[in-house]
Amino acid sequence: MRTTIRIDDELLGKLKEEARKQNISLARLLDRTLRAGMHASRSARRPRRRYRERTHAMGAPNVALDKALALAAGLEDQEIVRKMMLRK
Repeated sequence: MRTTIRIDDELLGKLKEEARKQNISLARLLDRTLRAGMHASRSARRPRRRYRERTHAMGAPNVALDKALALAAGLEDQEIVRKMMLRK
């Protein structure tokens, strides 16, 4: 497959020199180099450890959590009143 890529001039010079040393085409050297790089990056990855969340006993709630929306609305109302009082 043909494609166009941008390669830094210095890097391209080194790649061409290496291709001449190995007596292979630049395309073949790029193929080998990219494959080796992809293989190395896959094998260098650490296996993922399973994520575990620690839980902590916090005691009984001080507020009825089944009324959380009403509590949040009340707190918002208090904040609005406080801001209005500061503007007087």
